[in-house]
Amino acid sequence: MASHRRPKQPSRTRVTVLTATAAAAVALTSQAAQADPKPTKKEVKAKVDKLYEEAEVATEKFNGAKEKQEELEQQVGDLQDKVARGQEGLNELRNGLGSMATAQYRSGGIDPSVQLMLSSDPDSYLDRASTLDQLSGKQADELRKIADKQRALKQQREEASDKLEELADTRKALGGKKKEIQGKLSEAQSLLNSLTAKEKAAMAAADARASRASSSRADLGDDVPESQRAAAALNAAKTKIGSPYVWGATGPSSFDCSGLTSWAYSQAGVSLPRMSQDQMNAGTRIGQADLKPGDLVIFYGDAHHVGLYAGNGQVLHAPKPGANVRFEAIGNMPFNTGVRI
Repeated sequence: MASHRRPKQPSRTRVTVLTATAAAAVALTSQAAQADPKPTKKEVKAKVDKLYEEAEVATEKFNGAKEKQEELEQQVGDLQDKVARGQEGLNELRNGLGSMATAQYRSGGIDPSVQLMLSSDPDSYLDRASTLDQLSGKQADELRKIADKQRALKQQREEASDKLEELADTRKALGGKKKEIQGKLSEAQSLLNSLTAKEKAAMAAADARASRASSSRADLGDDVPESQRAAAALNAAKTKIGSPYVWGATGPSSFDCSGLTSWAYSQAGVSLPRMSQDQMNAGTRIGQADLKPGDLVIFYGDAHHVGLYAGNGQVLHAPKPGANVRFEAIGNMPFNTGVRI
């Protein structure tokens, strides 16, 4: 006879556990979706703009460290040349004193004091001032010259050593700033890559329109530069409209913000410091109402951005990564001060 047993039903406990597990999984999936929504194009642009601003702050610090490195390299080179020339002079003095000792030996023996000098440090020897009484006037004069030369060489070597340590620290800081900049730009690029192709195209088109409009339709008014230097600098910068922003670049084909202003003024025969913070102190500070074409315009509280006033409320500058040299309304950025060179 066939069996007609009813199939075994899952226990109430097992059903409860399975139901709770499934519910928890659904809840976690829902929470994850709510916790990490895809940012909108507007949110991405705001974050990217912020990262570009932070990268520009780091860029100006990088520029300062690079300028300091170049100065230190020059100083170290000069000191090393001085040490080399000083060592040659010291060797000549010692050879001259050695010739005296040889002549003394041939004429009847070397003075004991000269023997002592030739076998030990003249500087230490001269500290024993009483021994000078045993020397001839010419020998004493030569020993003093040697001791003075040794002291100068020692000081120059110590100074060169200090400069080399400072140079090593500066190079380390330079590398750190470079890494920071690259990290900010990489993060910005990752955010841009999260957009759809349509969204990226729309952002690129908007920036391209801004650049074209600023360069072709900017109304600069009738303001006149305060000096021929300012006029020459502004005219030079105008020839670079459309050149790309590249951090650390000083031209002639690409620029960062202070790279453009320093290049423009160099075309007018004026040497400006490399950093925007230092350019702020390169001339007479003036208010926004007193600006004339060619004056520097410093932006932000920490002075990390600089451009050239172009007239009628417009500034000519290298804006940010991904953008080209262009005119822009001065009110688009927080004004710090104007600088008349």
